[in-house]
Amino acid sequence: MKSTLLLLVLETLAAAQSPNWTAEFANHYATQPNITYLVANNYENKLDLYERRDVPDAQPTLIYIHGGGWTGGTKEAGFNKVLPYLEMGWNVVNVEYRLARVSEAPAAVEDCLCALRWVAANAKAHHIDVNRLVLTGDSAGGHLALTTGMIPESAGLDRECPGVPLPKVAAIVDWYGITDVNDLLDGPNLRNYAVQWLGSSPARAETAKRLSPLEYVRPGVPPVLMIHGDADPTVPYQHSIRLKAALDKAGVPNDFFTVPGGKHGGFSAEENVKVYAAIKQFLKKQNLPVR
Repeated sequence: MKSTLLLLVLETLAAAQSPNWTAEFANHYATQPNITYLVANNYENKLDLYERRDVPDAQPTLIYIHGGGWTGGTKEAGFNKVLPYLEMGWNVVNVEYRLARVSEAPAAVEDCLCALRWVAANAKAHHIDVNRLVLTGDSAGGHLALTTGMIPESAGLDRECPGVPLPKVAAIVDWYGITDVNDLLDGPNLRNYAVQWLGSSPARAETAKRLSPLEYVRPGVPPVLMIHGDADPTVPYQHSIRLKAALDKAGVPNDFFTVPGGKHGGFSAEENVKVYAAIKQFLKKQNLPVR
């Protein structure tokens, strides 16, 4: 399995970068796939670790969380989102979590908090700088990046994995993530994926509120970059507008990149070039290394 994943990584990088990048990646990175970071409901949650092996000191590290409406998707399918960070020389942690068919809400949120705790607990062994952690994800993964970076331990959603304190991440890069889960359960913005994730519990509205990033906006949460197409049919564009307004009110540093006419991802090459330029500019503002 390890050799297969490494081959996939190298082939992808070779297609995306210069001919020398494949050799450079092999020389500079150790690939460790499918590390179990949590067992919950008899399900083994796994993550892939791409670790710099050519450096003696701790490195900035991206934690990527895949999308799929909390009901589908895989960590492998979202690998293209981490390529720019590997090119910059960062470590990358690519996280899976329990989908709705395994466990309904709040399982996915709990799992991602536990992944963050695993990163903190294993930072020294893997050249990870806990002061330079960045969370990112798309769609449901954007939601989970926000909740993982914003939910405090006092909320009690990290009890599946007691251990070291949850670190404060340096920044969150949110690709069209859900910010108000209740908004998707009824009314004009009803989405079947959200209904499936929350199930039919009588307390689903309370649970949805507890899992909504808008509920955790407060002074001191990590800086946030929001990326959203203004014609998104899957996650309402208004979710990012509302999040920005809340962050501004709380005095939280944030940037908002709108893709005009953009749908739910699937942006053009030209649009993605602009998006990643905005991401690098945002990371620079947080004193994170980019190249």
